[in-house]
Amino acid sequence: MKNDLSQVEVLEPFFDFAVNEQCHKYEECDLLYLFIEHSKPVMNAEYAQKYQENSHGAADMLCATAKEEHFRTLILPLMLDDSSRICCDEQ
Repeated sequence: MKNDLSQVEVLEPFFDFAVNEQCHKYEECDLLYLFIEHSKPVMNAEYAQKYQENSHGAADMLCATAKEEHFRTLILPLMLDDSSRICCDEQ
């Protein structure tokens, strides 16, 4: 399931995992916890420049939160040009 947060409760039983973009930026990650509760992975991508630059430890804090949530999180450039990539699972 990708980015359909309004229907998580209805659709979760029919999907093996969730893909989301920027749930931390929009403060909506909690809507995906149902997948985690049912031992299904949640993969998330964040694009904010502050994470790219790790401004004031922003990427470190994001990755720590993602690990606590059991989300698989990537920090990618908005242009998706492969100019950078931070995998929170590797930090």
